Amino acid sequence: MAGLNDIRSKFLEFFREEGHEVVPSGPLVPNNDPTLLFTNAGMVPFKNVFTGQEARAYSRAASAQKCVRAGGKHNDLDNVGYTARHHTFFEMLGNFSFGDYFKAEAIEFAWNLITREFGLPKERLMATVFAEDDEAFDLWKKIAGLPDEKIIRIPTSDNFWSMGDTGPCGPCSEIFFDHGPKIPGGPPGSPDQDGDRFIEIWNLVFMQYEQHGDGSRTDLPRPSIDTGMGLERIAAVLQGTHDNYATDLMRALIVASAEASKSDPDGPHAVSHRVIADHLRSSSFLIADGVMPSNEGRGYVLRRIMRRAMRHAQLVGVAEPLMHRLVPALVRQMGDAYPELRRAEALVTETLKLEETRFRETLTRGLKLLDEEVEALGGKSVLPGEVAFKLYDTYGFPLDLTQDALRSKGLSVDQTGFDAAMAKQRQDARAAWAGSGEKATEAVWFELRDKVGATEFLGYESEVAEGKIVALLVDGQPVEKIKPGEDAAIVTNQTPFYGESGGQIGDTGIIFSADGAEFPVIDTVKKLGDMHVHLGKLSRGELGLGDIVEMKVDKALRDATRANHSATHLLHEALRRVLGEHVTQKGSMVGPERLRFDFSHPKPMTAEEIAEVESIVNGIIRQNSEVSTRLMTPEDAIAAGALALFGEKYGEEVRVLSMGLDGAKDNGTYSVELCGGTHVRRVGDIAIFKIVSESAVASGIRRIEALTGEGARRYLVEQERRLKEAAGALKIAPEDLPSRVVSLMEERKRLERELAEAKKKLALGGGAGGAAAGGPAGAPVEDLGGVKLIARKLEGVNPKDLRGLVDEGKRQVGSGIVVYVAISEDGKGAIAVGVTEDLASRYNAVDLVKAGAAAMGGKGGGGRPDMAQAGGPDAAKADQALDVVRAAVGELAGAA
Repeated sequence: MAGLNDIRSKFLEFFREEGHEVVPSGPLVPNNDPTLLFTNAGMVPFKNVFTGQEARAYSRAASAQKCVRAGGKHNDLDNVGYTARHHTFFEMLGNFSFGDYFKAEAIEFAWNLITREFGLPKERLMATVFAEDDEAFDLWKKIAGLPDEKIIRIPTSDNFWSMGDTGPCGPCSEIFFDHGPKIPGGPPGSPDQDGDRFIEIWNLVFMQYEQHGDGSRTDLPRPSIDTGMGLERIAAVLQGTHDNYATDLMRALIVASAEASKSDPDGPHAVSHRVIADHLRSSSFLIADGVMPSNEGRGYVLRRIMRRAMRHAQLVGVAEPLMHRLVPALVRQMGDAYPELRRAEALVTETLKLEETRFRETLTRGLKLLDEEVEALGGKSVLPGEVAFKLYDTYGFPLDLTQDALRSKGLSVDQTGFDAAMAKQRQDARAAWAGSGEKATEAVWFELRDKVGATEFLGYESEVAEGKIVALLVDGQPVEKIKPGEDAAIVTNQTPFYGESGGQIGDTGIIFSADGAEFPVIDTVKKLGDMHVHLGKLSRGELGLGDIVEMKVDKALRDATRANHSATHLLHEALRRVLGEHVTQKGSMVGPERLRFDFSHPKPMTAEEIAEVESIVNGIIRQNSEVSTRLMTPEDAIAAGALALFGEKYGEEVRVLSMGLDGAKDNGTYSVELCGGTHVRRVGDIAIFKIVSESAVASGIRRIEALTGEGARRYLVEQERRLKEAAGALKIAPEDLPSRVVSLMEERKRLERELAEAKKKLALGGGAGGAAAGGPAGAPVEDLGGVKLIARKLEGVNPKDLRGLVDEGKRQVGSGIVVYVAISEDGKGAIAVGVTEDLASRYNAVDLVKAGAAAMGGKGGGGRPDMAQAGGPDAAKADQALDVVRAAVGELAGAA
């Protein structure tokens, strides 16, 4: 019996040998179609190729595309588990021609694969064609040899495919397998066609027309092929069953559910095990592709899927969370074909466990409260809407669960009353927000958030995506369109652009439309926590509400920013290891050029500490280990050792980033932190880490600035260039530069000392009445009432040398007063006064120096009675300062 994994491989290998490029599955969140909730068909990743908006390097392709149908138009959620072939998650095998081959080759490939490679008996196969497609009818007869009665013409839209109201379209041809008369049902087109006997296994779409708005069609210049074969369906046929849930892969998941719950896989809870198996796949793959459970958009659909499975787990009688325990079984079955599932195993496990734990608490509490409210109805059949809203708003019990629980009792909910209560809550919230002190101009964002909802962020997985414009603002006011030259803010329903938060700057890039409009994004910000707003100026064309636009993040800048952001996590842990666990983050700024990291530490880091931190971080980078993400409650994450980032606002669920390997720690992980930013896939993507500065920010707060990747490389290259340039100037080898610099510094200090001595001698030299008058060389000695005084201006003397000169003057004069004024090059003056010990009781140097400094515009002065110094801003009045001191000394001498 061919296993499902073998069938997938054989399909892809068959088309590889037929010249097709085997393309990996696209993500479940379609980044090329904002109108789709999830990827629901194999052709979705190729949509822009078919429409001509995108070119590929190949004209033939084959893929196994993961798909989800659980919301909107394609919603199979309620049927899952109860029928043989309904799934929320399924795989679509497909081969595609982009203007290469057409009907004849497509039919021949399909027929050869299913009859020769898969070995299906021809007599149990039949085909349908669009009623008007004679060409396809004839080709089935010629290539497959099918008789007329096994080629059924279908006149309805079931056999005519279109991408939308306009655009590429064309007839279909479906291949059916006959399970035999033991299964009820009739052939396609018959009254009994909905039975299980005749099963469609492959749909071939012949894309040959262009549908125009006026209803007309024209031939496409390059007709194309789009096919889809459900892997679960073909596996069931090849494994001899009409039930997809009996195939090897699905059966393995059902058995895993039964064993984990200690129940019979085929007993009373068989349907529940089927639901759990199916929903396990869709939940896990959605989480792996970046969707997180929430109360809006894709996250809400995921939450519904998860909670439906979890409710069935409770119906089976499992007392503890079950879903997360089944993830290893799923990874064993599908991890090789889809590596992203294996990479995200920890994230999937934590998310499922967290959601089921909370859901069980909600379900238990909500059902009890609901029972009390039902008893209070007094026989009425409708639960008031405000009661249902209270259950939702106060106790977290979703409306759909309330409806499901009441349905089993024959009761319903007053939907109108519920909606009215919801609207009132929003109105009250707006009123409370408006009075919270925010700027009035910001009120527009609250209104828009209420109207258009949150922005779905696709940037964890992609830098390119399509989005639908849901709001445009110019000068803070909503508008319908924007024109070239206008500064504007654009809000889309989904975006790959990261909005500034958590220290990481907002993304830049470009938004453009198919008709040539271009909007360079200079910044992306978040409003009200979950609205991503793209800021910029429209450079060409026009953009309007409802337009579908392509959005491209500047990948080089995003990659550099991610590297710097991840490096802050590694730096944080390294600082704690080198400096101590008192180190905590106090702020950060992460951009593409560099990173800035503020942390608590009471003193400057030494060169040795900085070098050790760099060494630790670069050692982790060289490990090139994978960065893993998990979803947890903040409390659980912190209890598990995760570090919370300063300034980040955490909700009920947080992303937990684990980086690096450390066998000495219990969890084997070097760094674990809470963070909602974008990060590298592997730590090796950081490339290199270099600290460029360490400084003080405030008391007890230090700041490190650092570089990574190309920025660090350029910095090191520049440092090396400067080193070689300096060594070349000294005509020595670079390695000899440190010792030579030390030698030059010592020589400079010696020369400075000699120069200072020379300046002092020069300043004091010459002048009438020098040594012969009893003073230092060139220093005239005055006699003021019997008190000797040396008073002089000194050019080119450093103020710090004044006290030494004054002391020398006091020694030489023996008994007296010495006052010197030093004049600096910038026009300022410094005055110093010295009084010999025998006169210190009569003449106070502090009083004298204050008087002299005041003459030069200075204030104050300090010292001792025998020595004091002060300064003044106006050295031009140095002579006045000396005269003031002379007068003061003379007056005191006369008084004596």
